[in-house]
Amino acid sequence: MVLLVDDSRSQRSILRALLNGWGYQVIEAASGGEALAACDGAKIDIVISDWMMPGMNGIEFCTRFRALDRAGYGYFILLTSKSETTEIVQGLEVGADDFLTKPVNPTELRARLVAGERILGMQEELNSKNKLVETALHELRGLYDIIDRDLAQARHIQESLVPERFRRLGPSQISMLIKPCGHVGGDLVGMFTPGPNRLGFFNIDVSGHGVTSALMTARLAGYLSGKFLEQNIALERRFDRFFAMRPPDEVAHILNERLLSDQGVEEYFTMALGIADLATGRVRLVQAGHPHPLIQRADGRIEFVGNGGLPVGLVPDARYESFDILLGKGDRVLLYSDGITESLTEAGEMIEQEGLAQMLAGVADLRGPEVLDNLFWALTEQRHASPLADDVSAVLLEYHGPE
Repeated sequence: MVLLVDDSRSQRSILRALLNGWGYQVIEAASGGEALAACDGAKIDIVISDWMMPGMNGIEFCTRFRALDRAGYGYFILLTSKSETTEIVQGLEVGADDFLTKPVNPTELRARLVAGERILGMQEELNSKNKLVETALHELRGLYDIIDRDLAQARHIQESLVPERFRRLGPSQISMLIKPCGHVGGDLVGMFTPGPNRLGFFNIDVSGHGVTSALMTARLAGYLSGKFLEQNIALERRFDRFFAMRPPDEVAHILNERLLSDQGVEEYFTMALGIADLATGRVRLVQAGHPHPLIQRADGRIEFVGNGGLPVGLVPDARYESFDILLGKGDRVLLYSDGITESLTEAGEMIEQEGLAQMLAGVADLRGPEVLDNLFWALTEQRHASPLADDVSAVLLEYHGPE
C-alpha cells in the first residue's frame, strides 16, 4: 500500500496513474493532516510525500509519521525541488529514506520504489526472524527456570551431605566450612566418630565443577558417612562389637581402586584425611594430592605438613603414605581446598600458603566456626567484587584434650 501525499491534485493524478500501472494500491491525501488520518488503521508500506505543502509540510509530516505506533516499517520518499545538502540532511534526520526531485522522472521513481520494496522485504524477514528468536528465548527461559529450580534443589541435597558443621568433642571441637562457587560444587568436608576420643575428618576436592563433580561428592559422602557407620569404608567392624578405624593410607587406596574400577568415570579427586586419638593428641593423616595440612600451635607457630601424594582415581595401584603429628592442648589442624590458596587477590596474585598463614594468624584469638567464617571473609575481601573462581572448603580441629 502506497500513501501519496501532495496538495496538488494534478500531481497526485499523474503519480497515481504511474503507481496503479505498476500494480500498487494507492491512498491519496491532500495534506499532512489527511495523511495522518489515513494512516489510522491502514497498513502503509510506502509513503510518497511532497516537501512543500501548506500547513504541515513534508518534514513535519515525516516526523509525525515516524512517531506513530506502527507494527511494521514504512519507507518514506520525499518529493522536493531542493537539492542542497543541508536540506537533504534535515530530511534524513527526521526519518526520510529517499528523495526525488520534481518533476518526477518515472524511471527513477520506479527504481526508488523497487529499492524500497527490497528494504521492506528485508525488514519483514528480520521481523520474522526476531519473532522466532523471541519464541526460542521464551522457551529457553522456561527451560532455564526448570534447570535453575533443579540446581537449587540439588544444592539443598548437597548441603544435606554435610548436616553437621560443628561438634564439641569434650574440650576439643571440630568446625567445617563449604562454599561452592556455583549452584553446586565439587568440594566435600565431613567427620565421623566411631567412639569416644576417636575422630575421623576429611576434606575432598573433586576435579572440575558443577553437576558432575557434585554427583561424585554425593557418592564419596556415602563412602565416608558419619551417620551410617556400616557403610563407611574408613571403618572396619571388629567382633561385632565396635568399629576400628582403618589407616588413612589404606582408605585412600580403597577409594582409588573403587574409582578406577568404574567404567566411564573420568573424575578424580584430591583428599586430606585424618584420624585422631583425642586421648593422646596423636593424628594420623594422608595427603592425596591435596594442599598441605596446616598446624597452628598454641603459641601461634604455623607449620605445613605432608608429602604431597597422588590424587585419588588418577593412577592405578597408586601408593599412599600416612604420617603422624602430635597435638598439644591449644593446637589446631586445618584441612583446606586449593580454592583458598589459589584464590587471586586484586593484584592478580595467588594467596598461597604464606597468605593463608597470615590470615590464620589474624584470627588466632577466635574459636570454632568464627575462625573459618573470618577466614572466608578475609578471602573474599581480597577479591573485592570478583566472584569465587573455585569452591572453598575447610575443616578445623581444635584440640584441648580428651573427651
